Amino acid sequence: MGSKTIGAALGVVATLLVGIAIWLSVAYNVAATDMHADAVRWTLDTTMHRSVSSRAQDIDLPESVSDGMLSQGAEHYAASCAHCHGGPGVEPATWSRGMRPEPPHLVEAAAEWEPKEIYWIAENGIKMSGMPAFGPHHGREELLAITAFVSQLPGLSPEDYTAMTSGGGHGGTAAHSE
Repeated sequence: MGSKTIGAALGVVATLLVGIAIWLSVAYNVAATDMHADAVRWTLDTTMHRSVSSRAQDIDLPESVSDGMLSQGAEHYAASCAHCHGGPGVEPATWSRGMRPEPPHLVEAAAEWEPKEIYWIAENGIKMSGMPAFGPHHGREELLAITAFVSQLPGLSPEDYTAMTSGGGHGGTAAHSE
């Protein structure tokens, strides 16, 4: 390649980078009341899924889960997770719908994740999403319990969810949310 071709290519790349920098610093609206642009949403979502998938591969989970562990996970979920993620027949708290990105309704979204990935997310959180890292404040057994329960969410009926969480789904109810 000649020096003129390399110079032209570098000029194009530099122009694109400057344009992106200007768009990000001036034109992009960071208000939580404004939805992400499709390209930004896709980029963030794809990056997050690939990052979690690659980092969760070495996590060792037990092959079976006791009823006690599942019950403990249900208690943790009701106290710490249902506000943002809801549950079967339970809507998330109204205020959580103003978060960007909006927290996924785990009744559906948990089916898209492997248990190892759910564990990794609960342990480490997700930057700039409002998803906290529970690892620094919860032991491995608690994280395993949360993982076990979240992994079961897609198959739970509203009645089973209510029974397991002792009616403690703090996110509100299907008819009423905070």
